[in-house]
Amino acid sequence: QVQVVESGGGLVQAGGSLRLSCTVSGLTFDDYAMGWFRQAPGKEREGVSCVAWYGSSTYYADSVKGRFTISRDNAKNTLYLQMNSLKLEDSAMYYCAAERFGSCYVEYGGRLADDQFEYWGQGILVTVSS
Repeated sequence: QVQVVESGGGLVQAGGSLRLSCTVSGLTFDDYAMGWFRQAPGKEREGVSCVAWYGSSTYYADSVKGRFTISRDNAKNTLYLQMNSLKLEDSAMYYCAAERFGSCYVEYGGRLADDQFEYWGQGILVTVSS
């Protein structure tokens, strides 16, 4: 049974930082691309960041480039998202997802494709206040 569990969310002031974690069990973590997605109320889900299963390829949405950093610790079966210089528009539910042997496929237009991710967490809320 695969479990994907996010943690580390919460309330932070604009300009502050948070680190999200995603711990996965029930699969061979090293074999999976891992992605972070987010969805704000009334908006579509968007891909925020991704790291390929082989680790050397990453993706960042334009809106978070230079502010967010994705990393993975295969020994701990854990994915991280370090979020710095947070903005009000970063407020959303953040989801962690896993795709076996994925390479962070980017669709035409620069959007991270999400339909090939097989396992999803329940999400963690990030709220950025002014």
